[in-house]
Amino acid sequence: MPTTCRPLDAAAEPAWDEFVQSRPDASFFHRAGWRHVIERGFRHPTHYTLAERDGAIVGVLPLAQVRTRLFGNALVSVPFCVYGGPLAADAEAADALAAHAAGLMRRLDVPVMELRFRQPPPWLDEAEWPARPDLYVTFRKPITSADEANLKAIPRKQRAMVRKGIDRGLASVIDRDADRLHRIYAESVRNLGTPVFARSYFRLLLDIFPDSTDIVTVMDSGEPIAAVLNFTFRDEVLPYYGGGRAIARERYGNDFMYWEVMRRAAARGLRLFDFGRSKLGTGAYAFKKNWGFSPEALHYRFRLAPGAEIPDHNPLNPKYRLLIAAWKRLPLPVANAIGPAIVRGLG
Repeated sequence: MPTTCRPLDAAAEPAWDEFVQSRPDASFFHRAGWRHVIERGFRHPTHYTLAERDGAIVGVLPLAQVRTRLFGNALVSVPFCVYGGPLAADAEAADALAAHAAGLMRRLDVPVMELRFRQPPPWLDEAEWPARPDLYVTFRKPITSADEANLKAIPRKQRAMVRKGIDRGLASVIDRDADRLHRIYAESVRNLGTPVFARSYFRLLLDIFPDSTDIVTVMDSGEPIAAVLNFTFRDEVLPYYGGGRAIARERYGNDFMYWEVMRRAAARGLRLFDFGRSKLGTGAYAFKKNWGFSPEALHYRFRLAPGAEIPDHNPLNPKYRLLIAAWKRLPLPVANAIGPAIVRGLG
């Protein structure tokens, strides 16, 4: 039987997720629930496609169209996620999904398609799918069941910061308080010059992925100073949306927060800590290296219509320098009010 492609519907979502779970190259961001997150959280149309043969799923392509006046028009797999791209059981399924994606790009008249691979698949033709020249990297590292071994694996200087947080008496709580997380996260990203997500987005993530999300919040004498929303997938933990208030650094809250995520994950039997994506030359990149994580290049590939260029929507782009500096000076209520309308185009 030939391989055919069709849109994902609600009835096929469990089978989609079973296929994702079976694939060693899959990630949390391939789960079907992201379709609802993107549609409901950002009002972007999705084009999630599955490939079938003999009644069985042999491939999936999670794809969404991000179109805004500020940042253009692109099909992305997967927006607001660090990994993505099609998953295919074999070359025939990969070819079918690639042909479907190319046809979709033409039909929707979209100039750019972006596939966010952690590792490039063997079928990828680099001539047809050029890479962004200034690659993102990710940081992933095994963890063990022993707290002391995990702590000793952190380089001495950064480990000292964790111990100072412990000695200060910092504590962590684990819950699903999206409002408290958002208050801390909003202050943190405003201070970095970055637009904030809407509070409803965090609530949506917790609602759609109830079995795979939690929030770790650092408390200093009962006062919340840092918090992070975490994803879990198979035996991995991914601290994804996190930040600290201005006082968190001097109180060692940020290092203690990530240690608590690691400690709690190890206690639950998780065995890989995914520190997420960072851009070369940023403070986040340096912070994660200082934790003893080695950067792994991410393979983001693009298909371009004639005359189109690879988008460059990132904080190191010189044309955004003045905007970032101005954003840092905005009153927090103003930044929180206008940030979500901007960030929806930065998928």
